[in-house]
Amino acid sequence: MSRPASRSELLARIDSDFEALLLEVDRVDPDLRDSPRACETWSVKDLLAHLDAWHGLFLGWERAGRAGESVAMPAPGISWAQTPVLNEQIWQRTRSDPWNEVLDRLHASHSAVRDVVASYSEDDLFSKRRFAWTGTTSVGSYAVSATTSHYDWARQLIRRFLKTRPAG
Repeated sequence: MSRPASRSELLARIDSDFEALLLEVDRVDPDLRDSPRACETWSVKDLLAHLDAWHGLFLGWERAGRAGESVAMPAPGISWAQTPVLNEQIWQRTRSDPWNEVLDRLHASHSAVRDVVASYSEDDLFSKRRFAWTGTTSVGSYAVSATTSHYDWARQLIRRFLKTRPAG
């Protein structure tokens, strides 16, 4: 599917792709939510915690950028080439979190990202190099990466996981 090219299209995709993800999550038997192998050693719960963490990263970048502060991407002391290290840190930090907390955080961070996206004009959202913190890309591009692209990735992993496990 093509990347959203307008503010309204991006907001609609953020909503529809999140809903599709949650429908896939609902298919997972509650007894299997913490089972590894949804993504290597990660469980479905771990995937959702990962999505929440990347929402948080996007929100932090945007907040710091809006305030004119320096933005460390993807995280302080970590380069884009080191995202596997960052993802491992996220997993280590969140793997013991209870299902309901992870799900509640994911819903809250999804809403926060959606609100931030909605706060931008179409030009500000999709113009490359508009803000210093986005470098050569756009706020919209980072938003797509933190939401719709990530939701699709997780949904596909969950779908594959379900094919190897009994349905609930």
